[in-house]
Amino acid sequence: MGEISQSWWLLLVRGLAAVIFGVLALIWPGITLLVLVIFFGAYALVSGLFALFAGFRHGARSRAWLIVSGVIGILAGIVALVWPGITSLALLYVVAFWAIFTGVSEIVAGIHLRKLIDNEWMFIVGGALSVIFGVLLLIWPGAGMLSLVWLIGAFAVLYGIAMIALSLRVKNFTPRAGVP
Repeated sequence: MGEISQSWWLLLVRGLAAVIFGVLALIWPGITLLVLVIFFGAYALVSGLFALFAGFRHGARSRAWLIVSGVIGILAGIVALVWPGITSLALLYVVAFWAIFTGVSEIVAGIHLRKLIDNEWMFIVGGALSVIFGVLLLIWPGAGMLSLVWLIGAFAVLYGIAMIALSLRVKNFTPRAGVP
C-alpha cells in the first residue's frame, strides 16, 4: 500500500502539466491549429507516460486502468504529433475520444482506490470532468477552434487542480483501519 504514497509526485506532475497547458491555451486563444496540435500532443504524451509509469508502480488493483489511461494518452499524443496538419474537426474528435476514454479509466481507478484511501472522489471528479468535456466536444463539433481552445484550456486547468489536490492527499496516504 505504500507504493501509492510513494508515487504521489506522478499525479502532481500530471496536474501541473495540465494547469500549465490550460493556462497557455487561455492566454493565447488565437494560436494556430498547428501550435494547438503540438501543445495537445505534448501534453497527452507527458500525461500518458506518467500514467503508464504510475501504473507499473501500483498494485494489481489499480494498475490496469492506469496503464490503459497511459497507453491512450501516449497514442493520442503520437497521433497529434505525427500528423500535425490534421483538420480542426479531426483534432476535435481525437481530443474528445481521448478525454472520454481517459476519464472513464480514471473514474474506474478512483472507484478502486476508494477501498484504499479517503477522498478518492478527487480522482473521480477529474475523470468525470474529462468525460463531460469529451461528450460536449462530440455534441457541438462546429463550435470552432477558438471555442475548442477555451474549452481545452478550462478543462486542463480544472483537471490539473483535481490531480494536484489528489497528489497532495496521496502524499499523506495512511491506510484505512481494517483494510488488508
